[in-house]
Amino acid sequence: MSAPRRQRGKTPDREARRGGTEYQVGYGRPPKRAQFKPGQSGNPKGRPKGAKNEATIWRSVFNKKVAIREGGRQRKVSLLEAMILKFVEDALKGNPKTAAFVLNRYRLAEGDTPATEEADQDDREVFEAFVRRLEADVIEKKRKE
Repeated sequence: MSAPRRQRGKTPDREARRGGTEYQVGYGRPPKRAQFKPGQSGNPKGRPKGAKNEATIWRSVFNKKVAIREGGRQRKVSLLEAMILKFVEDALKGNPKTAAFVLNRYRLAEGDTPATEEADQDDREVFEAFVRRLEADVIEKKRKE
């Protein structure tokens, strides 16, 4: 003799599946009792509000104001601007690697391609003359010291 079958209770979901109400349960349509309530997140332990990603942190760091001296006067500029000014200053003092870096960054900012092996012969000659002149200035300064 087999065990008697248990009768299942009628739930709103079962009635909805049988067509008792207008709401159909199925793929992408969970039962009303299982849906998120208004204001309830599907990932309650997810990223907290106000959390910053790496790009936002970099942006805030580079936009901080720092004081610099120019011509005996103090002024506040962004950290990024101060760094660029330092690179340009170093290039003007005769550092050929920094000069090449500054020129490449300037070309990128202007939308041109950076100075690479594909640069035409005239550009190479101008750049090499610039580097030779900077190197000669550095050697001259060292002799005077």
